[in-house]
Amino acid sequence: MFTISDLEQLQAEHPEWQMELVDGDILIMGPSDYISEEIGAELIRLLGNWVRPRKLGRVTGSSAGFILPQLETENDNKIEPEKRNLRAPDVSFVRAERLKISQRDFVELVPDLIVEIKSKSDKIKPLEEKIQLFLQLGCVVGILIDPDKLTLTVYRLNQEPIILKNNDQLTLPDLLPGWELTVSELWPPVFE
Repeated sequence: MFTISDLEQLQAEHPEWQMELVDGDILIMGPSDYISEEIGAELIRLLGNWVRPRKLGRVTGSSAGFILPQLETENDNKIEPEKRNLRAPDVSFVRAERLKISQRDFVELVPDLIVEIKSKSDKIKPLEEKIQLFLQLGCVVGILIDPDKLTLTVYRLNQEPIILKNNDQLTLPDLLPGWELTVSELWPPVFE
């Protein structure tokens, strides 16, 4: 069973590795494919251009690690505090009132919005499970982008997922008032 301290030490020895800590296991993430990364960069740009001038909060990419609280179990059994999960969604948003000052370390909170972008080698089920974990811990909205199907699926706790396609509009009025995104804006352009 690895701890966050173990992960930090391993990260210091291998800064080029992107890692997560999941139930005491360290997962080393492979590099993303080009299309998935381009979609993530575009979403970060579009979100950041809306969020920053309005001082709504902070937008981060796939290298920002979040130390997550323990999920309550039926028997109220929790994992020892040192064995918490450290996860890094592809894109995250945290409201300003929840993180007034950025930290030079992993942040110990659950983002308000997380986005996972399916890479070529990813399976959908683990991505959905990751989103559900964040929602159970207090995340308001989770989004799964599937470049293979050209869909964007919006998840909220205890609600049916909403699947959006090319000309559909994504709005998140509870988190980003006034912001809207046509799904097709995320897909990489074709240059002639």
